[in-house]
This record gives sequence, C-alpha cells and structure tokens, in this order.
Amino acid sequence: MNFGFVINNDTCIGCHACSTACKSENEVPLGVQRTWVKSVETGLFPNVRRNFQVTRCNHCANPPCVRICPVTAMYQRTDGIVEFDADVCIGCKACMQACPYDAIYIDPESGTAAKCHYCAHRVDVGLEPACVVVCPEHSIIAGDMDDPKSEIARTLAENKVTVRKPEKGTAPKLFYIGGDDVAMHPTAVARTPESFAWVDVVPLYGDMGDGSSSKGAQLAPGSAGDSGRLSASGESLREMTKQGRPSSGPIMIGTGRMADQMTQVVYNAQHKVPWHWQVPAYLVTKGIAAGLFLIYAIGALLGHVGAHESTIIAVGSTALFFLIATTVLLVCDLERPERFLRIVFRPQWKSWLVRGAYLLIGFSTLAGIWWAAEISAAIGWIDADLVSSIRPLILWLGMPLAVGTAIYTAFLFGQAEGRDLWQSPLLPIHLLVQAIMSGAAIVPILGLFIDIDPALTHLARSTLLISIGVDLAVTMLGEFGMPHASDTAAAAAHEITHGRYKNLYWFGNIGLGHVVPVALLLLFSSGPVAAFAGLCVIAGLYMYEHAFVMAPQEIPNS
Repeated sequence: MNFGFVINNDTCIGCHACSTACKSENEVPLGVQRTWVKSVETGLFPNVRRNFQVTRCNHCANPPCVRICPVTAMYQRTDGIVEFDADVCIGCKACMQACPYDAIYIDPESGTAAKCHYCAHRVDVGLEPACVVVCPEHSIIAGDMDDPKSEIARTLAENKVTVRKPEKGTAPKLFYIGGDDVAMHPTAVARTPESFAWVDVVPLYGDMGDGSSSKGAQLAPGSAGDSGRLSASGESLREMTKQGRPSSGPIMIGTGRMADQMTQVVYNAQHKVPWHWQVPAYLVTKGIAAGLFLIYAIGALLGHVGAHESTIIAVGSTALFFLIATTVLLVCDLERPERFLRIVFRPQWKSWLVRGAYLLIGFSTLAGIWWAAEISAAIGWIDADLVSSIRPLILWLGMPLAVGTAIYTAFLFGQAEGRDLWQSPLLPIHLLVQAIMSGAAIVPILGLFIDIDPALTHLARSTLLISIGVDLAVTMLGEFGMPHASDTAAAAAHEITHGRYKNLYWFGNIGLGHVVPVALLLLFSSGPVAAFAGLCVIAGLYMYEHAFVMAPQEIPNS
C-alpha cells in the first residue's frame, strides 16, 4: 500500500472545513494547525482571482524529517504514512527544520512534535481521513495510489498534477490539480501584508514571552491572541488605528485599495521560528573547546609548546568547561529536556544529532580523562612521567574527535532541508576555521588570569591572525560572494547582508569580529589589549552565528 492525497484546487471553495475537521478529530490545540487553507489573490481590482491551497504534511516517500529525528519519534509506516510518536519525542525541533513545507509544529500542550498523520487511527479501521469526509466539494481525495482501482489512482492518471518543491527530492505524495505557482511558491509574494482578510499580522520579532520567536503572528480583529502570546499586539493595533488603518470592521487587504498588487497573500498560517539563541551560542562554545584543544595539541605534538603545567591544566579545564556549556545549551533548547538521554539510549543513527552527540561524548570523555590525569600528576597522586608518556597518545586520539566536534553541525544543518542557506558545501570548512579562530582567541583571555606558556601565546596570536583572514575570505567570498542555488537561500543571504541582520553582519561580525582584532593584534602581541581582541573575535562570531541561524528560519516554506 502507498497512501497519498490529491487536492483539487479548481474545485476548492476555501471553506476551511478540512482544517476545522482536522482540529476536532485530532484535538489540535489553538495556535497550531495540521492542515490549513492558504489564499492568494492575483490581478488588479476589479480583475482579481483568489487561489485556494490546502496545505499539510506531504507524507513524502523520502521524508527528511525521519532521517534527522534522533530518537525515531518521526517514522514512516510500511503503507507510506509518515507518523509520529509523541511519547518518544524529545522536542529537539530538528524535524521542523528538515521539513521543506512547514508541516510540523510543536504541540504547546505536550511539548512534542506533531503534524498531519493521515488520520492513521481512522485509516487503520477502514475509514477515510476526517478532512476527506467533511469536504463539501470532494476536493480532497485520499487512498492507496498503488491500487489501480482506487479513486486516487484514477484521478492521478486522468489529471495533470503538481507537487510543492519537487527539487528537494522528497518525492511528496500530496498532489495538486490546478496548483497555482503563486500559491505553491511562498517566495512568489514579495512581502507579507499588514492585514489578511480575516486577521491582522502583528510583526513581532524576537522573544514572544514563551521562549519562542516569530517573524509575524496573526490576530483576529478585536481578539486577545493565543494564550497571551500576542500580549504586545493591543498596542500595535491601537497604533495602526492612530495611523488611519482601522483594526476592525470591513474586510481589509493590505494598506491601500483592494488587491493593489499583482500578487498578494489573503490568508496563511504563521509558523514559529524553531531554534533560538541557544543554537548560535552552542556553535561558539563547542568551537572554543575544539579549537583550543586543536591548537594546543598541534603545538605540543610538533614540539612548539612545552609541557607547561599551568598551561596544560588551563587548556584542559577550559575545554571541559565549554563542552559542559555546550551540553547545557543543547539540553535547554529541547522542549522536553528530561528526555535528552534518549539520544544515547535509543539512537537513530542516520541523524547527525545522534552522531554529534556521540562525538561530543567521546571528546568530553577523552578531555576529562586527560584533565584528571594532569591534575593528579600535578598534586602527586600519580607519576608525572607516566602522564607525560601517555600525553601524546591522548592528543593524537583527541584531535579527530575535536575536528568532528567542530564540524558535525554542518552535516546536521545539511539534513535541515527546509533551510537552503544551510546546505552550503563550504560549511564544514567554515566551522573548522571558526573553531580554530575562537580557540586561538581564548588563549590571551586565559593569559590574564593564568600563567600561560609564552610559546602557546605566540602560536595562538599567529593562528588567530591567519584564521581571521581565512574566515573573512570564506564568509565574504564563499558563503555570501557566490550565487545561491535557490531563491530561498538567496533571500536568507540578503536578510543577513542587506536586511534585518545587516548590522550584526557588517558591524558585529566583519567590523568587531575581524577588523578590530587584527588592528589590535598588530599593535599588541599580549596583555589586556590582546585579550580584548580575543573577546571581540568571540563576540563577532556569536553575532554571525546568530544571523546565520535565524535568517533562514524567517524565510517562509508555505
């Protein structure tokens, strides 16, 4: 069996019966949706056409949400239905990043991922999905596509159908008859209107009071919003009224006359940004840990850095501290943090969340053993000569683990197929360069508090200057200098370099994180000024990572 959907946009009347039935059948909470009807108008008044599109999970034959899920909470049944298990989900939100269709959400009541599951509980007893039964125009057809006698098989054979984003290679099984390009492609509309036909869009950015972030949120005129999420919206609506745009009354579209654009969204569902400040912060912390270990290991193994006791202990302690900080940030970003050990005890090995977790565990374990041995030798608990003899072996074993820790997120981002900017083949190299840069930047800061081997300080300064130059080249010429492969990747890149995040990119990353440290390091090789240069590098790196993580999430996928 191979279940799929056909949506006939030519007969859909936009009644929202399907989305209402879905909420009722599956007890979907307010503020989230498993199926919704997107409405787009084209033309100039009075020659206007409204296009409806029922939007939901595509039950892909090649589902990226299944591959990225670290605990098999998302899984594909033998009949092709992509199902989820809320009792297993840890709320990592990786599946939301992997879905190119905005079909997955976090249930605000359970803190776990959820989506359309083809009403599997009904299908298993021989019933059709609720949305199919309730549609007054029979615009939704469901069934076994492998059965040539089924209605869906006959419909697919007799009609020209389209799917959303076929270039993603997901092989979606949600087919549209009469699919309109302006509705199928979310970037076809240049801007989000300030008002939809039935709701107002309140442009709230950043924290929405519940730890989430959204580019926009919807309010029915005169309503108080979902569970207090839009508490700031009342003032926004009053301000709109002061500016001559009524916050209630007749149907409004945009800020000018009716349908004053060639293409305009009339209604759509808004989607929260899944990952927030914890993700860019963890990129920095694990980069510092991996980079510092690599710089010391290379220097020691090549004979440039000696067996300086306080330096060794400082390097080990700092690497362990930032690895612990990385783990804390990762766990805090989970919607169900009490379930985080499931990544270890029931891993899904195709997921780079799992592979990365094991790399972090391996690197942390080795660094912890090394640190404990060095501390024990320093206080005389074990023979110092023994520790000196095994130190090269530990450093050799630790280097590949440090590299893996630094770059595995590039492969995780690669599995996040809903964010095209993250699909860069340069990303593993870029993350390694950033790790070396941040590791070198932390050395002069440590030098303010601890007696650091001058050889390591000199090596770190030279490494920092070189890595800043390489990182600048990779960033400006590679990540943002080359043309991007898709319109969504280009839109996200434009947001970083010329849009909302341009100050973080140009003044934070390029200015504070690159130009200022180079100028300071050329004048001062050590001391407080060099330490300040290191702080600038780390601050600039966080600003870049914040923009790089957030901007692609604000480009709509639906």
